[in-house]
Amino acid sequence: MAAKVVIEADGGSRGNPGPAGYGALVRDADSGALLAERAGAIGVATNNVAEYQGLIAGLRAAAEVAPDADVEVRMDSKLVVEQMSGRWKIKHPAMRPLAAEAAELVAARPSPVRYRWIPRERNKDADRLANEAMDAAAAGRTWEPSTPQSPDPAPVETPATRRLTGWVAPPAPPTWTVLLRHGQTKVSVEKRFGGLVDAPLTEVGLAQAAAAAGRLRGEAFDAVLTSPLRRARQTAEAALPGLAPAAGRDEVELVVDEQLRETDFGVWEGLTFAEARERHPDELSAWLADPAVPPPGGESLAATIERVRVALDRHRAERPGGRLLVVTHMGPIKSAASLALAAGPGVFYRLHLDLASLTTIAWYADGPAVLHAFNDVSHLPGASLAGE
Repeated sequence: MAAKVVIEADGGSRGNPGPAGYGALVRDADSGALLAERAGAIGVATNNVAEYQGLIAGLRAAAEVAPDADVEVRMDSKLVVEQMSGRWKIKHPAMRPLAAEAAELVAARPSPVRYRWIPRERNKDADRLANEAMDAAAAGRTWEPSTPQSPDPAPVETPATRRLTGWVAPPAPPTWTVLLRHGQTKVSVEKRFGGLVDAPLTEVGLAQAAAAAGRLRGEAFDAVLTSPLRRARQTAEAALPGLAPAAGRDEVELVVDEQLRETDFGVWEGLTFAEARERHPDELSAWLADPAVPPPGGESLAATIERVRVALDRHRAERPGGRLLVVTHMGPIKSAASLALAAGPGVFYRLHLDLASLTTIAWYADGPAVLHAFNDVSHLPGASLAGE
């Protein structure tokens, strides 16, 4: 039986595009033993370019340490996994030469390479390597592998672990996001898939938006970020006049961001759940069973999480230590919560999120995010407003 190895690869960009780096490691598939680590900075690039560079570095490392082994590539980049698996077309010109280079390395192996999408929290080692490479480049150094540890190293105390246990203050103020779900629409009343349906708020929805605005009145924010869809825009525009500018700012900026839109439900847009189940029973079952499976012609929950991660990373990098009101939809808010909790896409099915609710997350530059509040509806006067 041929030996088997696993490549874990990732890449990141601080700004997207911005200073970027990649990380990759090769493990023995049976024992989990680390066979190789690779990381590097690549200058200014996008997340996707960095992720492809991570894949290439992992394939090169596997060629060196396990040239005859079967290979499985595991990445949290849905784009790279789907493109290299041949299921998605490679449309962006910057991706084509990188995909071609990876394909050449794959073709040189004795057996086909398999690709597998994994949640981001299961790709932490590759993500760590990418961040180490970016940190080294920012300090004017070249990344070098860390000294191998013993099989059972003692726990290492870090600023992040001390902070999370309440021992010391964080080294820098966090960036806060207060995520506000839009108010009621006719689509939500009828419980239809309405990802990209541009429905306005109902009278109840307008009242919910006003109640949320009253709750936030006088609070200081650097910016209001909103989905371009009308229901979110109306909710954001209700809140904006009552907000105070953060220190050092003359006004609260309103930013419309396409990446904060709701999940695209494809052919299910406008259908009730029962209608979608009747017309597409197999596809709906697959979608419910696997967050990486998209609706026909739509977007998977895993892809929504990645899209929201990129957007939030970009806004946090632009306003470090700031306070942002993010007016958006159920999918993006659950995405942000899953990222903060490192819980993976499956948490979508275990979170309930009311209309016009508030969710508050602190994002630390040196460690994990902290979820301070979720689905807060205390500002809504009664069940008639809080309901769908």
